[in-house]
Amino acid sequence: MASSRKNNQLYLDAEALSTLALVQEGLISPVTKLMNKAEAMEVAKTKMYKGVPFPFSFVLAPSGKRNEECLKKASKGDILELLHQEKVVGTLVVDETFDIDINQRLNCIFGTSDTSHPGVKSTIGRLGKIAVCGEYTVKYPLIAGSKKQVQSMIKEKGAKTVSALMLAANPLNRAHERMIRQALDKSDLVVLFLLKPFQGNGLRYDIRHEALFTFIENFLPQNRVIVVPLENSYIFAGYNELVLDALVAKNYGCTRLIIGNHHSGLGLHYDKDKLNSIFDTSKDIKIEITTVEQYVYCNKCRTLVSKSTCPHGQHHHIHYHTPSILQLIKVGMMPPSVLVRREVSASVLNALFPDRFENLQGLYDSLMPNDGLIEEHNEEDFYINLMNLYQTTSLT
Repeated sequence: MASSRKNNQLYLDAEALSTLALVQEGLISPVTKLMNKAEAMEVAKTKMYKGVPFPFSFVLAPSGKRNEECLKKASKGDILELLHQEKVVGTLVVDETFDIDINQRLNCIFGTSDTSHPGVKSTIGRLGKIAVCGEYTVKYPLIAGSKKQVQSMIKEKGAKTVSALMLAANPLNRAHERMIRQALDKSDLVVLFLLKPFQGNGLRYDIRHEALFTFIENFLPQNRVIVVPLENSYIFAGYNELVLDALVAKNYGCTRLIIGNHHSGLGLHYDKDKLNSIFDTSKDIKIEITTVEQYVYCNKCRTLVSKSTCPHGQHHHIHYHTPSILQLIKVGMMPPSVLVRREVSASVLNALFPDRFENLQGLYDSLMPNDGLIEEHNEEDFYINLMNLYQTTSLT
């Protein structure tokens, strides 16, 4: 009996489970189900699904010997248990199983099947040779809960213009802040989709989330910004990213998607033998897509400027280069406030280096001015006040 049950179990990793839940909640509609063989072949050929641009077929083809054995034996009408980390997280009623071409699928998603490509390298081991389709249900409260929260806030505020920004905020810098404020100027509500990759070398999601909330709660109008976790699995890759971002934003209830004009996915691409851009695609998705300038700090203008409006040369510009800022933070250095707000830096460093100082109170009392009262301070306070000392200019 136990052996028979194992033959009716599919093992899913976190990315597959999250993506199934995203579709189940209608967040990349018109895709609302797993595609059968005929649909998958049509999408691979036309890059369209139900009249809407969609870059690749949505299929479930999990890798692994046990999964392959299960799918080889599966017949129409069989009920398969879906497992994640040895726990049942859903069921699938088999309609059809079919072979897939792994290289073709990789090419559809990443534009290449070359294993030197980082996306291909991390994905190829997750793809099996057999796909299955059929009605399914999965339990994944994170996605269902965030969708209800956004739609409830839109209704509560009667918001007509709802703007979406997709942010890694790794870490949140001054250019991000400018984009968010500009979005607020022209919106009733701003939805910040904070990206939550399954793989990456950046800051943990909880650290980025806390830093973003520090900025929102202290420096933005209340109840006009909502943060939503967006688990961006391997399907959000290359040109696909902007198409899926637009679909997700629309299905959450947003009316506009705001992106940086240096986003790699903005480039022109061929679709149906015609040169197109994301702006052509957005007409079918029925969401407005707008771009914002790339911001730099100019040491002549002495403020944050767009590259297109600043008259000074590039050698006067300080760029908001995420890997460089992150490198400072990872070794425990506070980035200059012109790059990252001191409160944000303090939040991140406090999380990365807990209990860093042996005698924090003594250090604080020795270095920081005070009101003559004995006050207790935490490490986050210390970082903020340390930056104040860095910015003292009378002796520099």
